[in-house]
Amino acid sequence: MTAPLNLIKLCVGAEGPEDLERWQDMRFGDGPAVHVTRMWPKREAELLDGGSIYWVFKGVLLARQKILRLDESFGEDGIRRCALVLDRELHRVSAVPRRPFQGWRYLAGEDAPPDLPKGRESEDPLPAEIAAALAQMGLV
Repeated sequence: MTAPLNLIKLCVGAEGPEDLERWQDMRFGDGPAVHVTRMWPKREAELLDGGSIYWVFKGVLLARQKILRLDESFGEDGIRRCALVLDRELHRVSAVPRRPFQGWRYLAGEDAPPDLPKGRESEDPLPAEIAAALAQMGLV
């Protein structure tokens, strides 16, 4: 079985996963979370076959949410956009440093960090510099 295709995105303005959870609670209540992006993923079928969006907070990949579906959305300017409809459960993952980038990128399943085991979800991640140094040494 192949690992699912995923997306990776910067979570701008949030300090960490708890901020994202708080914001989604206020914005969406009990319903699914929605993130609107300008570009429609060409590999939609692969994403919907178990893919997630992985969130980068302040240069460190820390969490993921399962992608439920992609909905068509139109902005006030009339331009078609893609609404990523996400499961509300935010899974903490092993911290991995990531450089800044614009928009979203595909993330192959085999390159995605593993989920943290139950009971470790609330651990503070390593500072970005330390995580980057450990990653360069092949230790994380």
